[in-house]
Amino acid sequence: MTLTKRLHDGNEIPVLGLGTYRMRSEEELRPVITEAIRCGYRLIDSATVYKNEEVLGKILRDIFADPSFGIQRKDLFITSKLSPQDQGYDNCYKAVNKSLERFGLDYFDLYLIHWPGTSKKQLSDPINSENRMGSYRALEQLYKEGKLKQIGISNYTVKHLSELLQKCEIVPHVHQFELHPCLYQNELLNLCQQHNIQVQAYSSLGEGKLVNGEIKIDCLNDIAQRLQTTPAVVLLRWAVDHGWLIIPKSKTPMRVKENASVLDVQLSDEDIKLLDDIHNAETHRFCWDPTNVY
Repeated sequence: MTLTKRLHDGNEIPVLGLGTYRMRSEEELRPVITEAIRCGYRLIDSATVYKNEEVLGKILRDIFADPSFGIQRKDLFITSKLSPQDQGYDNCYKAVNKSLERFGLDYFDLYLIHWPGTSKKQLSDPINSENRMGSYRALEQLYKEGKLKQIGISNYTVKHLSELLQKCEIVPHVHQFELHPCLYQNELLNLCQQHNIQVQAYSSLGEGKLVNGEIKIDCLNDIAQRLQTTPAVVLLRWAVDHGWLIIPKSKTPMRVKENASVLDVQLSDEDIKLLDDIHNAETHRFCWDPTNVY
């Protein structure tokens, strides 16, 4: 049975999804997508900037056509995201339809504005604010047309989200941002909770640096050893226990299967508190920093 969370519109979204960042070829993607589906993953996360939408669409069509999987389109939750070069109402509207064409789909279950800025514009340029609002208006229109079942944002700060909430017609269903024990963004988390916006964590493993020894976190290894699991699974379970969605990426089917065990692991309240407190001594951001985008 797939573990899900209920969004503010009443629809369900799978807690565990597969990230596909930095995977473009069919040779890379097919083994991990296949293993993920067989292990119970029911959410696939992509983006225009990943340049893998067409390949993913081909793989998914093969899976839908293969009776051994027993999977239909309605059983999968598929996400894509707007490229920063496609910001603005008209550009966004066209970009979503092009993404649907590349995937070979009639609709996305979730579509996000990937970044609050616009490509080739200064971070301080007011056009960033104007464009992302235009993009969100386009998502609202596509939502009304049924081409997007849910809409949301990614990498927005408190400032960006507060601005959006003052102007939007449809409150974002999901906010996807970097979130792990070394980047525990309390103010942003609280704002999402206040408006019933579902948080989806990305880079839960800190681009691998939290589990490969590059950043040493003693309690993480201690918890993993005691529970007879991996540090990666502990980090993923920490996010799940906080009520967030997770989209771990792996290029190896074995890791995909291993990460699926997150739903079988139990952290104690003490474990969670230890992980919660890590950011007080170790603060790290590993991905895009949207802080200075106007």
